[in-house]
Amino acid sequence: MREFLLHKLKHNLKRARTAGKWIVVSILIGGIVGGAGTFFSFSLSFVNLVREKNPWLIWLLPVGGLLIVGAYRLLHDEKDAGTNLVISAIQSGDHLPFRMAPLIFLSTLITHLFGGSAGREGAALQLGGSIGNGIGSLFRFDEKDRHIMIMCGMSAAFSALFGTPMAAAFFSMEVISVGIMHYAALVPCVVSSLIAHEIAASFGVQAEAFRLAALPAFSVRTAVLVVLLAILCALLSILFCVLMHQTEHCYKKLFKNPYVRVFAGGCVVVLLTLLVGSQRYSGAGIDVITECMRMQTIVPETFVLKMLFTALTLGAGFKGGEIVPSFCSGAAFGCLYGSLVGLNPALCTAVGMCAVFCGVTNCPVTSLLISFELFGYEGMPYFLLTVAFSYMLSGYFGLYRSQKIIYSKYKTNYINKKTT
Repeated sequence: MREFLLHKLKHNLKRARTAGKWIVVSILIGGIVGGAGTFFSFSLSFVNLVREKNPWLIWLLPVGGLLIVGAYRLLHDEKDAGTNLVISAIQSGDHLPFRMAPLIFLSTLITHLFGGSAGREGAALQLGGSIGNGIGSLFRFDEKDRHIMIMCGMSAAFSALFGTPMAAAFFSMEVISVGIMHYAALVPCVVSSLIAHEIAASFGVQAEAFRLAALPAFSVRTAVLVVLLAILCALLSILFCVLMHQTEHCYKKLFKNPYVRVFAGGCVVVLLTLLVGSQRYSGAGIDVITECMRMQTIVPETFVLKMLFTALTLGAGFKGGEIVPSFCSGAAFGCLYGSLVGLNPALCTAVGMCAVFCGVTNCPVTSLLISFELFGYEGMPYFLLTVAFSYMLSGYFGLYRSQKIIYSKYKTNYINKKTT
């Protein structure tokens, strides 16, 4: 009996040491990445303000592309895979260089300054992941522990930039392998996410939030209309993923040289901007989302044009993220749908955002949590239906080619295949 108790005591002490280690490390990562994310957020706000006040900067987008490619060449990171590399570093231990942090920081600012269509979460995930991995290497953690630290960094950066600590904590655990959750990282990701959020908030970084008012009563009619919207958004998410991947493939096929490719891509985006007649589709697209929520009206072709601008920008070699543009496209499509069928456009905007986000990331838990943090809990039945149908019907497509589908979406089968 005494030996049994000693054995249990040793195990409990070991668990306590492990818990203590991860609490300390996650506080450290949350603090460092939270600070970096806060600085990145202010930097992005500054360059976007400069671009809005100086619309002529769009003409320099091709030159900005050359600067980005040159920076990656200078630091010997020509084959940068972006967020895909962060995911594969967790899955298979691929090398994640620390130089990714300053590179993605500067190149995303350049893309936004000169009017490229891109988000910010791709930069956040790469920034946080590379810092987390760098700290793990500094403390000589083993490979598996460094994987958790990468996830910590991803959660912290996502939380600092978006102001959604609950969704951020789960996103990095869920996006790696669809069908399973890396719960070993739960405590570290939660702690680092909350720390980063508090740091960003203390410096005045505004969290994105769109509160829904006067929601329609949940009924058979509204449920059916929302399910139909979720189905259409699942198809839209497939189109978004295919467009992103095929545009990049076409660029590389037409222009072998990365300098020529990014310059040509910049020229195409400038030309398309002139044809549209405004810089409405530059940047991440938060203004379009705000317009949908407040004005509850939208130009019909907005959702298509935002996808096209984003694919042409990122496919050419500019840097940024795809998630906020996917939010924007989903919001515009949802608002249009609501106006056509006579359902609250603001609710449909929120549903469209969550449905497309779920479809392109294959992260239903994160999608549900982010809907609560962005729009409040009142629309829970609608969001629950939206996420369920979008996840099931978006198939095995995804923004991140390194993402693996571990278990089938339709049966309890182990399939272990990469997204299309």
